[in-house]
Amino acid sequence: MFRNAGKPELLSPAGNPEKLRAAVLYGADAVYLAGKRFGMRAASGNFTNEEMIEAVDFCHKNGVRVYVTLNVMPRTAEYPALAEYVKFLASVDIDAVIVADLGVFSLIRNIAPSLEIHVSTQASAVSAASCLAWYKMGAKRVVLARELTFEEILDIKRGIPPELELEAFVHGAMCISYSGRCLLSNYFTGRDANHGACAQSCRWVYSDAAMRVDLTESNRPDIPVAVSAEEEGGETFFMSSRDTSMIRHIPELEEAGISSYKIEGRVKSAYYTAVVTNAYRMAIDSYRRNGGYRYSFDPLWERELDSVSHREYGTGFYFSSPREDANTVTRHGYIREKAYLATAVEDSVSCEDGMWDALYIQRNKLTAGEITELISPGRVGRGFVADTLRNEAGEPICSAPHPGMLFRLKSPFPVKAGDILRGAE
Repeated sequence: MFRNAGKPELLSPAGNPEKLRAAVLYGADAVYLAGKRFGMRAASGNFTNEEMIEAVDFCHKNGVRVYVTLNVMPRTAEYPALAEYVKFLASVDIDAVIVADLGVFSLIRNIAPSLEIHVSTQASAVSAASCLAWYKMGAKRVVLARELTFEEILDIKRGIPPELELEAFVHGAMCISYSGRCLLSNYFTGRDANHGACAQSCRWVYSDAAMRVDLTESNRPDIPVAVSAEEEGGETFFMSSRDTSMIRHIPELEEAGISSYKIEGRVKSAYYTAVVTNAYRMAIDSYRRNGGYRYSFDPLWERELDSVSHREYGTGFYFSSPREDANTVTRHGYIREKAYLATAVEDSVSCEDGMWDALYIQRNKLTAGEITELISPGRVGRGFVADTLRNEAGEPICSAPHPGMLFRLKSPFPVKAGDILRGAE
């Protein structure tokens, strides 16, 4: 039995096996991932065939669906290998494939007709007519283009059969290019954004040397480009977009008829996957608990989202047009996430002093006396002082400095395997 069957699902990114487990543990109803080829996030660790088999088994045992991305735009020479990979996917009981290219769609229908197909946001579906065309070819779901307002989504929903599902991005990075179809990366680096290798050239910092029309990127002065840009606060970007965050608008999402709420971020950390999934899970469950009655937004959910690596947040195009300044950043770079210190590897045991003792695996250096926060599924961060650090043998230590080392720590809260310890600042 799948989680939250019959309700809009929370769909989380799984860039590698560690991130997949974080997504499942922290409340995802479904995950999307890719193999080593044919997915739009080549920078993710992604999954070998053996890891894919293990991932499907783990997810299904926990009631979670698995969608595999095949959303690149492949060249002719890639089709033989793609056909073999589709046959493999059909044999391992995945729940759907995500595609953007008509040729890939046709290939799947011909050699693996039982595979459920979801149409990627890369296909830029912005109308009921487009969604209907995909549906008539056999698509079960359409991942809408990110450039749609709520009103346009409602119009699409009214114009399609109820059997056709709609998926929409609710959190994460946006592309200023139409649903990611961009050539800037190819121009500067030869890395094909439409094959999953985007260098995110729109987010580089550019300078206008000697007030000329040709711009150069600060670390690449030998590559000039004559393209209009936008200057914000003395820095120049190629219309670098804000990250989307719809955590304050769960009621609107729940009432829009969307079947799946998608979180972007397969190249982000396992900490990011856990925290963002957890925040949306708490918000969605709070809304559904009483059918939307007496629902109130908890600012602590937004505080959780502020703790992960992100750019300035906005609401994408749900409430604004592409021409509005609310969609582009006003400052360069990421707002860095809090330090991901450790993950619990076992459930805690109760101590006579009222504390709970657990074993952790180190992710970043932790020093005795630091103020930390414990993140658990269904809970926001709870703070305490980490003043009882010990090694595996139970001997007191001043710090846990080595990546991957095991250490013990007492906390005032019960701890479950998979709980995350982070810095408080």
